[in-house]
Amino acid sequence: MLRTLALSFCLFTTTAIAAEPVFDVHVHLRDGETSLRDYRETVRAAGLELSGIGVMWFGGPHQARQGDLAKIRAGNDRVIALAAARADVLPIATVHPYDGDAALAELARVAAAGVKVLKIHAHTQGFDVADPRVETLVRKAGELGIAVLMDNANILPGDSEKLFNLVVRVPKTKFILAHIGGLNFRFWNILALARTADGFGFENLYFDISATVLVVADSPVEEEFLWTLHNVGMDHVLLGSDYPQISLDATVKALDRLDLSDEEKAKIRSGNAMKLFGR
Repeated sequence: MLRTLALSFCLFTTTAIAAEPVFDVHVHLRDGETSLRDYRETVRAAGLELSGIGVMWFGGPHQARQGDLAKIRAGNDRVIALAAARADVLPIATVHPYDGDAALAELARVAAAGVKVLKIHAHTQGFDVADPRVETLVRKAGELGIAVLMDNANILPGDSEKLFNLVVRVPKTKFILAHIGGLNFRFWNILALARTADGFGFENLYFDISATVLVVADSPVEEEFLWTLHNVGMDHVLLGSDYPQISLDATVKALDRLDLSDEEKAKIRSGNAMKLFGR
């Protein structure tokens, strides 16, 4: 009898977790409406419910290159239009930092259209995070109430360190670092030590665990990864799939396998993003 009750409780708990909505903060829609329909179909097939989707038009074969202002503007307009007709879609715009005043003007334009997130990617767009033009751009984003999503797969040595320095220099801008450093996630345990210094609260810094969570779940380094999540702060961890490269289903299943409490998983699945984006 006790065994049956215990099994029933486990099944109920698993079902309850699976039924909780998910906010996917990292979705690439390369073909607009068509990609969005395909994405929603994969989510429905997995039995998942969405509380929000952070969508961007670039990634993979579509990149926002320096000087390609017309393409960038058109791409931003597409995701703004998608969001205008769908309450759960959060449009993520982009610019190229090296476009200077033109980039700042486009940032102001998309902010006026309701965009709350800017995505820039140092390696695919070909810029140096330490360049002063990057700081100028992300500082302006903060003034406009726009969070900045940046790649942090730690593709090259020093990537995480440059991002750390940028966040320190621009404390009034909210940053979301995608992939939480990849397999260099250990670097971000420095936050626990940095916060002991006056004025270094890092309340403006968030991480999405897209892609990396698939590698660390059930791995020899999972315990270290969980230690890192606690050190960066469970209120500052977001879930992203990096679709179409990775499905939301696979990402959610990896999160569920982590040795976290139901409350912590609920924050990561949706709660933190809903609070951050005011949804």
